This record gives sequence, structure tokens and C-alpha cells, in this order.
Amino acid sequence: MLKEYARPEDGLDKERRKTETKRLQEKLTAQQIQLKDKKLPVIVLVEGWAAAGKGGLINDLISELDPRFSSVFSADSALRDADRYPFLYPFFKAIPEEGKLLFMDSGWMEAAVKSRLGGKLGKKDYARLLRSVNRFERQLRDNGYLLLKLFVNISREEQAKRLKELRSEEDTRWRVSAYDLGQNEDYSAFRKAYDDFMAETGEITPWHILDGSQKNHLKYDALRLLTELIDAGAAAGKQHGAAFEEDFPLLEMPRLSEVDLSVKLEKDEYKEELKALQKRLSRLHNVIYRKKIPVVICYEGWDAAGKGGNIRRLAYPLDPRGFDVYPIASPEPHELARHYLWRFWTRLPRSGHFAIFDRTWYGRVMVERIEGFCREEDWQRAYNEINEFEEELHDWGAVVLKFWIHIDRETQLQRFENRQNTPEKQWKITEEDWRNREKWPQYEEAVSEMLDKTSTTYAPWHIIESNDKLYARIKVLRIVADALEEAIDRN
Repeated sequence: MLKEYARPEDGLDKERRKTETKRLQEKLTAQQIQLKDKKLPVIVLVEGWAAAGKGGLINDLISELDPRFSSVFSADSALRDADRYPFLYPFFKAIPEEGKLLFMDSGWMEAAVKSRLGGKLGKKDYARLLRSVNRFERQLRDNGYLLLKLFVNISREEQAKRLKELRSEEDTRWRVSAYDLGQNEDYSAFRKAYDDFMAETGEITPWHILDGSQKNHLKYDALRLLTELIDAGAAAGKQHGAAFEEDFPLLEMPRLSEVDLSVKLEKDEYKEELKALQKRLSRLHNVIYRKKIPVVICYEGWDAAGKGGNIRRLAYPLDPRGFDVYPIASPEPHELARHYLWRFWTRLPRSGHFAIFDRTWYGRVMVERIEGFCREEDWQRAYNEINEFEEELHDWGAVVLKFWIHIDRETQLQRFENRQNTPEKQWKITEEDWRNREKWPQYEEAVSEMLDKTSTTYAPWHIIESNDKLYARIKVLRIVADALEEAIDRN
């Protein structure tokens, strides 16, 4: 592909191309208003050879744009801590708000190829990474993002010449790394790797190869492709993908109505087990940190089911420097303007740390579904997207545990009334809690579907009987401790 690439003739002479380039630059500037009005987010991924002119191209593209509605992603800085997070983390973190443009100076292609040729990934892991990239691009498309993927191509001879020029000047020598020089030495291997990557990741969003040997051609071609993409996106409006299902290893889950909520634990037994389990968790946290195993724990459940008290008993024995608890409320405007999983990707723990979520990404298939905060195709599609997200976490090496804290309707009413009648607890009860209670049957149906479609072998749901809070706390701590020990044994 790259070896045989030749820029197609466009029939433009030098002056005409210059005029057209200026017109396209002005058009792109005007299109920013369209993007803002139609709430269309745009990502321009600029990949290519070292010294091919990627940075210069991005500078040309943004030169006339309003910087309030455009930004630049630098792979060099974003990937410095990448080994502590899942592969997609820095790229998901960077995605723009709706109505804005993001220009990426290298991204998932270069990161993947560098890992592959650097010997960090075997064939199986690399194939899994390619699957992740395709899923990521599909999720972007299905959630309304416009993506343009460019590869700036130059010959080995041209690259060698440019690298030599950069190294000859004291002020530009720093721009040439050992990796860049190695790329030129092993040009054929890199070319094959780039070709293979484009072949494997070009179905969702096509790749466009650009000639980097002539700057005026490069700028014109990139502007033409970008303005055409925005024109098409503006004409179509923000698109949303339809629901679909992949095959995931699902676990059979009981109906909520079948769960025995009469189980109890005596207070003396609770105190004894709590002390032993918390001591065990404290010890395990040290090993988890040393072995750099990330842990993601998710809490969902009925209002007043006891999530807060459960989380406190779990967090108490952990080193406070090694965990974060995230209470998830309604999304802020800057979160609502992005892919709904963005605010969870950006809260993932570093390897060796815990992230405990009090409410989670499952709001998409519960609250947002029932209250009409998203389209039906959005929440129907979300089951698959969530399974993919959690599989990314599992493949990264994370322990993923999900708890549905379960009570019956009568117990909820008793706890609501207790909160309402106790002054120091009244802050815990809101009108929204009472409104949600009226929709118990709808929520029960949504929860059952959620459990059926997203309880996987790698991210299982655990239904926690919580009519007796003491029993619920011990059950959660025991499940977490057992899962941590299994992860440590595997590592």
C-alpha cells in the first residue's frame, strides 16, 4: 500500500492549488460555527513517518481556527504514563466535546506499531489490540463523532534527508529521537507494520494516505478531506448507531424476585468477621500494589439499600493513597457533551490502585433509559458497549467486580420513612427518591435485563441481599477478598 502509493493527479497548477487551499482554509474556519450549532465533535488523527511533517500539517490546519473550539493532542506527552492504564485510556480521555475539533499528532496507530515492533506484544495480544481499536472507532461513530484518519507518507530517502537536517541544527536536534532513527533503519519493517495496521483498521473509518514530500500538496489534500467530511456530517446531522449484540461469555443470573432476602447475620458474628476480613483486605492491598494489579469495584442498587455503609467498610482497611471512591451523579455539561463512557474512562485507577464507583456507567441502561434521558437505540446499544469496556479492563489485567445491593420494596419504605423522620438523616432522602420508588416495576425490569446482558465471566454481577445490612457488608468483603487472592495467584 505505502510502497506503491502515488498521489492522484488533481489537475491543479501551483497558483490554482494555492488559491484553492486558501478557500478551503476559510471554509474550515466557517465550518466551526456549523459544528458548534449541530453539536458535532470531530477528531482528526494524523499519523505517519517521523519527520514526515505531521506537526507542521496540524499547525497549518489550526492556523485560522478559533482555539476555544479546537485542541491538539500530543502523543509524546499523553503516552508517558500509558503503561499504568489500558491501551485506549489516553485516546478516550482526549476525545472532544460535541461541537469541537481535536487534532491528534499521532495516536493509536503509532502506539500499537511501536509496541508490536518493540517486542512488547505477541501475535495474540496484538490481535486483541486491533480489536480494541476497531471497537473504539465504531463506538465513536455510533455516538456521533466524525473521525478523519490521515497517514503522511514519505520515502526512506526523504526521511533520512529530513532527519539529517534536523540533527544538523542545535535548536532542532532534540526533535530527533533514537526511535526516529531506528524507524529509518528498519523502514521496510515499519512500512509493513503500518500497511498491516491500516488494512486491519480501515473498515469502520477509512485511512487516507497523503504525500508528505510536498507541503503545498499535503495541506491542500488534508483540508479537502476534512472540509468534505464536515460537509457530509453537517448534512446528515449527528448520527447514532443501532443496537447490536456480540457474543460475550455471559453468566446465568437469577430473577430479583427469586432472591432470598431473609438471610441475616448476628451482630457478634458480624463484628468478628468484619475485623478478620478487613485485616485480610489490608494485607491484600499491599500485594495488589506491589504487583500493580488494578481493581475496579462497582456499586449499584436500590435507593436506601445500604451502598454507602457498604463502601465505608470496604474502603476502611485500604491504604488511602491507593484508592478513590467516585460518587456518580448526573453528568456535568462537559461530560454530557462527550461519549457517555468518557467520565468513567477518565476515572480509571492506575495499576495497583482501586477505583470504587458509587453508581456507574449502568445509569445508561437504568435511569437514562427509564427517564428518557437518551434515545432507545442509545441504551439498547449500551449493553454491548459496556461489555466491550469491561473486557478492555479485564484484558488490561483489572479485577472487575459489580455489586447489585438488593432489598425489597417494604424494606425500602421503612428506611425512607426512618430517614424522613430522623432530623440528622433527612439529607439522605429527596423528592427524587420518592419519585423513583413509584417506578419500582420499571426499574426492576431494567435491572433484570441489565444483569442478564452484562454479567460476564470477566466482570460478573453479584446480587447482595441487603435487607440485613450486616450480612450484605460481610458478603461483599468476602467476595472482594477472594477475587483479590485469585488475581494475585494468577500474577
